[in-house]
Amino acid sequence: MSRGGRRKTGPEPERRCIATGAKGGKAGLIRFVVGPDGRVVPDLAEKLPGRGMWVSADAAAIDKAARKGLFSRAAKRAVQADPDLAGQVGALLATRVVELLSLARKAGQALAGLEKVKAALEQGEATCLLQAADGSARERMRLRPPEGENTHFTALTAAELGLAFGRDRVIHAALVSGGLGDRVRYESARLSGMGRNQD
Repeated sequence: MSRGGRRKTGPEPERRCIATGAKGGKAGLIRFVVGPDGRVVPDLAEKLPGRGMWVSADAAAIDKAARKGLFSRAAKRAVQADPDLAGQVGALLATRVVELLSLARKAGQALAGLEKVKAALEQGEATCLLQAADGSARERMRLRPPEGENTHFTALTAAELGLAFGRDRVIHAALVSGGLGDRVRYESARLSGMGRNQD
């Protein structure tokens, strides 16, 4: 925000993935910083202090950055990257999506259950369909996602989806319009890149 409280509306600065060299906005990228102990730390909320190092939200890209010393090159000093950094990022993203989805449910921006989700899709109210990764393919094919980009995700298990809705298991969930739903979609897209999407 500017000093007068108005949001800056200029173009988003370009960021470069240190593993692939691809340039663009921060969507689809994960920010990392170096902690006080010299270890590489994922900064999913993009708020930690320090120089940011950006890597595509892709398990192979993060593995490459950790294995080939690309974090040290970007930080311009020796740093330590955990060999299972990609797995840690995937787990943190899954937790983040579950928490955001739970908030969206409480705000009336997410719903679960076959009939409720089917009705929201048919009435054009649903902006995104989320289905359990471990649900049967036949079960998932019963519903068609909305048209457009990032409108269908299968990155969470039935237990993880259930956690967001206060149930043991959920196979079908949907997002309706709202800011929280947009955040769930943003984080779900990053999680899908970590190899959690089994479509």
